[in-house]
Amino acid sequence: MKILISGSSGMVGSALINSLRADGHSIARLVRSGSPSQSGPAAENIRWEPPTGSIDLAGMEGADALVHLAGASIADGRWTPARKQILRRSRVDATRHLVAGVAQLKQKPRVLVAASAIGYYGDRGDETLTESAAPGNDFLAQVCRDWEAEAAQAERLGVRTTMLRFGMILAANGGALKRILVPFRLGAGGRLGNGRQWMSWITLDEVVSVIRYAIENDAIRGAVNTVAPNPVTNAEFTSVLAGVLHRPALFPAPRVALRLAIGEMADALLFSSQRVAPQNLQAQLYAFRHPELKEALEFVLR
Repeated sequence: MKILISGSSGMVGSALINSLRADGHSIARLVRSGSPSQSGPAAENIRWEPPTGSIDLAGMEGADALVHLAGASIADGRWTPARKQILRRSRVDATRHLVAGVAQLKQKPRVLVAASAIGYYGDRGDETLTESAAPGNDFLAQVCRDWEAEAAQAERLGVRTTMLRFGMILAANGGALKRILVPFRLGAGGRLGNGRQWMSWITLDEVVSVIRYAIENDAIRGAVNTVAPNPVTNAEFTSVLAGVLHRPALFPAPRVALRLAIGEMADALLFSSQRVAPQNLQAQLYAFRHPELKEALEFVLR
């Protein structure tokens, strides 16, 4: 298959490309002018300018699938008003422009697999959240809701569309776990606040597997909770991680201190409780590679 990928230089995009290429698929990367990801062969790159929507339509023709992963890093700096605009535009506006480009193609991809996040649900306590749960009302939830709405417009073009709501992605060399590992390896790790908030997680290789499953399985469409089937509280996550690393976990991080350090982002990313169930994947009998946290962490850190 010929597969178009935006956000190809990110953690998920890079892992996905390696997996697809290993199986002989043809990859074309949607990249900005001057992007470092343009260093590969020219034929593998398709010029795309997300802020304006300018895109090389000829390069997109004939693709079987489009995987849309692009978006500014959520955790890269305080959520100032200016930063919030960047986060929103890089997701909502960019997706609108991309779908508008797809509409102009003579031969459209048969499927669009678009990134989203479980931030869609907001802070929900102990509630079990399936794909039918209502969205939250905080900033991240509003961005995710509008982000998905723009991606869903591709269905009107006859393109099967699925929005993957990623949970916390576990990878040793990127994402949140990489930051968490530093204090734990120094023996200074601990729970966040009271540790009662639910964490819904998934390994990076499982994310790649789900993306490929969504590309290949015509029954997958709409929102898909892309998380392992066994969420844990932050206190349990802390205990399991400490055990895998053979380190103590004695130093809880007070909520007030983290709120002062990184602002509103702390509430959304560190203390929001999201007990998410992958109902749609389970309904399709998707076989999870890493359903339990201890085994998943051992695999990631091996």
